[in-house]
Amino acid sequence: QVQLVESGGGLVQPGGSLRLSCAASGIIFSFYNMGWYRQAPGKQRELVAYISNGGNTKYLDSVKGRFIVSRDNAKNMVYLQMNSLKVEDTAVYYCSGDRGRLLSGERYLEIWGQGTLVTVSS
Repeated sequence: QVQLVESGGGLVQPGGSLRLSCAASGIIFSFYNMGWYRQAPGKQRELVAYISNGGNTKYLDSVKGRFIVSRDNAKNMVYLQMNSLKVEDTAVYYCSGDRGRLLSGERYLEIWGQGTLVTVSS
């Protein structure tokens, strides 16, 4: 079965760090582009970081220089290292994957994890 499972969320103080992990199963992982999204209550879901199947990365402007996305194809894992965390980073973080983009711009064979909560508070 196709499954993405996130872990590593929790409570952290401003300025602290967390490392999120996403374990993939049921897919040919190396074929997939992988991304981290987040959603805070009452706000739109937004793309935080993205790493393509070729290793190209992109980041939300507000996390550039603080977050690093990486992947380990041998372990079917994708990670999000979050440093210098801010209160504004508080959200449920979701792992997602896709096989590319259609002509419409939509992601092909999109899959999602269940989410892990990150709370940044003093």
